[in-house]
Amino acid sequence: MRLSKILLFISLLWFLTSCNKDFLNRSPQSDISSADYWQSTNDLKLYANNYYNTMLPSYTNYFDVGYFGEDANEGSDNMIGQAYNTGLNGETVVPSSGGGWNWSQLRDLNYFMANYQRVNAPWSQVKQYVGETLFFRSMFYFNMLKFFGDLPWITQSLTVTDTSNLYGVRLPRHNVVDSILNDLDSAISYLPSRGSSEPFRVDKQVAMLFESRVALYEGTWEKYHQGDPFGAPGHQGTAFLEKAAAVSEALINSGVQSLDNVGVEDGYWKLFNQTDYSNSNEIMLWRKYDVSAGVATHWYLYVPIGLEYGITKNLVDDYLCTDGKPISISSLYKGDDSLDLLAANRDPRLGQTIYLPGDPITTNKPNGAPNVLFQIPDFQNSAHPPTGYELFKGMDPDYSQQSTDFSTQALIYFRYAECLLNFAEAKAELGIITQSDLDKSINLLRARVNMPPLELNDIPFDPHWEFPNLSPIINEVRRERRVELACEGFRHDDIMRWAAAGKLIVGQTPLGAKMNQWASLVPSTTLSQYPVNAQGYIDPYKNISQMAGGYHFDVNRDYLLPIPLNQLTLNPKIKQNPGW
Repeated sequence: MRLSKILLFISLLWFLTSCNKDFLNRSPQSDISSADYWQSTNDLKLYANNYYNTMLPSYTNYFDVGYFGEDANEGSDNMIGQAYNTGLNGETVVPSSGGGWNWSQLRDLNYFMANYQRVNAPWSQVKQYVGETLFFRSMFYFNMLKFFGDLPWITQSLTVTDTSNLYGVRLPRHNVVDSILNDLDSAISYLPSRGSSEPFRVDKQVAMLFESRVALYEGTWEKYHQGDPFGAPGHQGTAFLEKAAAVSEALINSGVQSLDNVGVEDGYWKLFNQTDYSNSNEIMLWRKYDVSAGVATHWYLYVPIGLEYGITKNLVDDYLCTDGKPISISSLYKGDDSLDLLAANRDPRLGQTIYLPGDPITTNKPNGAPNVLFQIPDFQNSAHPPTGYELFKGMDPDYSQQSTDFSTQALIYFRYAECLLNFAEAKAELGIITQSDLDKSINLLRARVNMPPLELNDIPFDPHWEFPNLSPIINEVRRERRVELACEGFRHDDIMRWAAAGKLIVGQTPLGAKMNQWASLVPSTTLSQYPVNAQGYIDPYKNISQMAGGYHFDVNRDYLLPIPLNQLTLNPKIKQNPGW
């Protein structure tokens, strides 16, 4: 179904939601339906259509680059903006209200669950929309869990007198995730498989991938937050890791999905800048933009100038050389005195993630005009990339995407590569990963870009492993995840669930490229505006007093957000998160 049809039921949103009010902080309406509604399966479909508009991001604002900027927006060691991330720097404060503690979406989801049985139709015609509702309820709760940890679990359609649910206690996160997975198990059983479902709708395989994501997140959270204020007392995450391994393996073994562009030149880069994924085997759920329907983005603004985002040296250094060895020990590494040397003999995904000299900025220009090729970062533009490493991944250089006010580059929500990574990580964390497991997961990703396979019994030692206290295989699985999913919005969550902020964030200063490589190409007055460290690497936050000594993330507080003050007053049963 085209996105324009998905938006048809937007009028229903007017009376079903109260987006500007806090759900648990208001008197619920006892009846918000019309007598003419809940009459047919089409009513269920129209209601479910609304989830796709309100619960999945669309990234249609100006100066928005879709999910390709989320590694910086959410805060990570992969990518930064010109302004430092205040959350990573421990500057979050307890809000008086709001602060993400908003439950209006859950109200709409539970209202569907309380009313769908009023439709007089066979279960076979109804179950898909019940499955979609359970999927999106799981998504809502998972997002809230990542922010706040323990949560009230509410499945009822609330009434005015239902104070026990409105002002109940927060259930332990372990129990919340159990309930999320129960919802997803049901969704998986109700939803149609890919091929028999409508385009642009959640199907069984998408729900399986999402379930593996949730289970892996909580399994590793419980494993690595043991003994700190944010853990799940009495639980070590094993059951959730087993669930993640099982559901991801089931998706792999189903043979329904596969990787795109295997063996295709620049195939990894080409995966992320398409306008249509209807024929993709890897892209599992995506959004199509259509200018004629008034639904488009403005991502084209990013391509020529970087739009204030920059890849970090820390991420760049994690890419292996083409011999499968890290730069710390490979004889193939040529250093980083220039972008060309940096990418020489490296995992091709590096050169397909950051701009290199000669990469296209604008192609297919009219009237035979020459293509515009990248030479150096646009340091003189106010929206320059602050590290000198400019994002190439996800950028569509086609003139048709840059010549008007609208871009129709498609938005990816779920892709199969994540399933392969979730499977490998869950098996590695359980300590039961085999070479066969690697060959049907990580080594497929490596083969796509012609990198040597990961051999379980022959992992090159890296003296700069990020996690030297963990096994070589866990380090390499995490490296592969970082490289494959770079700048797709996963890294912040990974750092949080691994309890790794103390290692990767605290006291760390994000760096960029060596500035001297452009000394003869950029006016000295421009270069002087970019601080560098003693080794000559761009140090974007060097002169910012709040960043003196690196990030000030508080590992005893900042893994979860604070509960707003008004909620603590309204409901004394809700206790504040640790450290706040």
